[in-house]
Amino acid sequence: MSEPRRIYSIDIFRGMTIAFMIIVNNPGSWGHVYGPLLHAKWHGCTPTDLVFPFFLFLVGASMRFAFVKWHYFPSKDFYKHIFWRTFSIFMAGIILNAYPFIRQDWDWSTFRVFGVLQRIALAYGISALLIIRFDFKQMTQILVGILLFYWGLLWIGVSSDPYSLEANLVRKLDILILGEKHLYSGFGVYFDPEGLLSTIPSVGTVIIGYLMGGMLHTTKNYTDCSKRMAIFGIAITILGYIWGFIFPINKAIWTSSYVLFTGGIAAIILSFLTYLIDIKHWKKPFWFFEVFGTNSIFLFIISGLWVKTILNIDRELDGNMVNAYHYLYKTVFVPMAGDLNGSLLFALSHVLGFWCILYWMHKKNIQIKL
Repeated sequence: MSEPRRIYSIDIFRGMTIAFMIIVNNPGSWGHVYGPLLHAKWHGCTPTDLVFPFFLFLVGASMRFAFVKWHYFPSKDFYKHIFWRTFSIFMAGIILNAYPFIRQDWDWSTFRVFGVLQRIALAYGISALLIIRFDFKQMTQILVGILLFYWGLLWIGVSSDPYSLEANLVRKLDILILGEKHLYSGFGVYFDPEGLLSTIPSVGTVIIGYLMGGMLHTTKNYTDCSKRMAIFGIAITILGYIWGFIFPINKAIWTSSYVLFTGGIAAIILSFLTYLIDIKHWKKPFWFFEVFGTNSIFLFIISGLWVKTILNIDRELDGNMVNAYHYLYKTVFVPMAGDLNGSLLFALSHVLGFWCILYWMHKKNIQIKL
């Protein structure tokens, strides 16, 4: 088998995405967070809403290089590899949702089935099955077909607003298949932003990344490649923004306009990093993010396990019992920087802490892949 080569700009982009993910996922207090570090309440797109599509975009970009060892041929071994990778990432998400397993009040009737890792697994698996069989032109056609199909699909069985929180088909289908109590409840109603139906357009996000990875993989001139990626990114960002006036940009239901808008921004950033790193050779300033670009799914898992662990440890504070997460924020970071900046400092400390873990793994050449 041919061994895939690594593209530094993709690794750096992944590292930047993971670092920002830790910041937005781990504020000291959700009541004290700067606006850009919060998701849009429903329609719209904040910087935080870029994290997940960026990661899926990079999954697609990396697939172009990873599949070199399979010679882009749909062999039996290839299908086995895709199945087990999809299965392992999906089950890692299930285990993360179930953790901690020792809780005495555990109620499986309210267990959430889907989540971020489950979405990554399904989007990866479906995309891989398409990518191994179709060429670039066909994948572009499939991308367009997915986005238009999903747009029409959301109108099925809806008499009023197909993009509302309560009435969207994504929610209805998940309730029908899983039951509402197995869905995320953070929106005030049972609705899962990583649900089954909205996995379809997330495949489109992976495909956009794959097309950009293809440009990098086949180019003989990085300057030309950077320009083409930038032009493509600007074009679909504008298209997604305009489409958003009739098909709102919405992360929770992963609308087609959201796919184009966020995929375009990702392409622009990758183009810029390609210019700085592969053309100007500015590698050293990005070394911090190179470390984050390795073991990314492992980092997502351990960061989730860490937070869930300290949320389930009780400590006494001012005569009241609070979890260790709140205790740490209140006793260490609030005295240092106040409520709002202390909350941000809490998140930044997690970035540094997890970086140290990954740096040690990087120096030891430890790669944990699912």
